Amino acid sequence: MSGTDQRNLFDNLPERLPQELFETLAAGDGVRIERILSQGQASPEGFWYDQEQHEFVLLLQGAARIGFDDGSERVLGPGDYLNLPAHCRHRVAWTDPAQLTVWLAVFY
Repeated sequence: MSGTDQRNLFDNLPERLPQELFETLAAGDGVRIERILSQGQASPEGFWYDQEQHEFVLLLQGAARIGFDDGSERVLGPGDYLNLPAHCRHRVAWTDPAQLTVWLAVFY
């Protein structure tokens, strides 16, 4: 089919990642899909995501912890996902420094 864009989420993964990497894979009509790569990164202390859109995030590889402003945390491994409603204050509390963490995020 012409006009299609076929790639693999695991292509072009860096061996080391000095800072978190965000890549928009597709966007349109109020939806954005991102590949996020982390390796030991976390949100700065006191920083909270407080987004206008809902976010569905799926952890494909690696490990992470997401913190919430009520003090709770969720541990994520491969295959785990969260559906975060708009304005759900959250932060990346930890990502595994020993391996690359690959996320797929859909903002809608």
